[in-house]
Amino acid sequence: MQFRQIPPPEYLKDYIRFFWVMESNDTDISAASFRTVADGCPGLIFQHPDKGILFQNDKQLPGTILYGQATRHAELRINGRFNTIGIFFYPHALKSIFGLNADELTDTCIDLDGMADKQGFRLSEQLSNLSTSQAQIDTLCTYLLAQINSNTQFTDKAMQHVLDRIKQANGNISVKELREELQLSERSFERRFKQHIGITPKLFTRISRFQASMHLLRQSDYNKLSDIAFENEYADQSHFIRAFKEFAGFSPFQFQKRSKELIENLSILTK
Repeated sequence: MQFRQIPPPEYLKDYIRFFWVMESNDTDISAASFRTVADGCPGLIFQHPDKGILFQNDKQLPGTILYGQATRHAELRINGRFNTIGIFFYPHALKSIFGLNADELTDTCIDLDGMADKQGFRLSEQLSNLSTSQAQIDTLCTYLLAQINSNTQFTDKAMQHVLDRIKQANGNISVKELREELQLSERSFERRFKQHIGITPKLFTRISRFQASMHLLRQSDYNKLSDIAFENEYADQSHFIRAFKEFAGFSPFQFQKRSKELIENLSILTK
């Protein structure tokens, strides 16, 4: 299995964390399953229909998938050889790039061709006709830039400020404090945040704190699990473990023993 992580061009760096390409010619790869975890970000996946198809809960996923915020872990499996390109967006991307209310895609996905059809073309067909990953990424960049330029009215600087504050604090920040900074009522703040990010501000801060703790776990930057719990302001180690199980699907100890991360927040599970 080959994996590459590719940075976005400068003009998309405020929207895209990175592109990724995953390829395999192993016909037995279907014996393995992939696990995603809640990471606070939406994304896009393009899969060649003749080079392996992703399944979730025995349901075949479409060729070009736009997915929203995940509030829990999920497992995917692959059928046959595959050649897949993905994008990890920043949390605001569904609204600022596509003009979608982000909460409509929370814990689900859509076939992006359904949106492309309205503009007179099918994105998956364009990508399928290209012979290299770089050409496909270039086409995706052109497509996304056109989407951004046609949806500039959905940019929300206040919500971007909130996201920056949460990121800087690794999720350890009061939602009330954020709301008061914007001088919004609790109801208005939550509604606006869900439209742009897909989940409530409280849940997003919890996922951000979980992700910060997972980063320490990946880096082995601790002596014992209670150090991670303390660093990320969990009440105690048991609270940290419960949060980890909620968003990753298993305990920190099981994560270390059973999974090998191909990229951040995507693991291949070993038997």
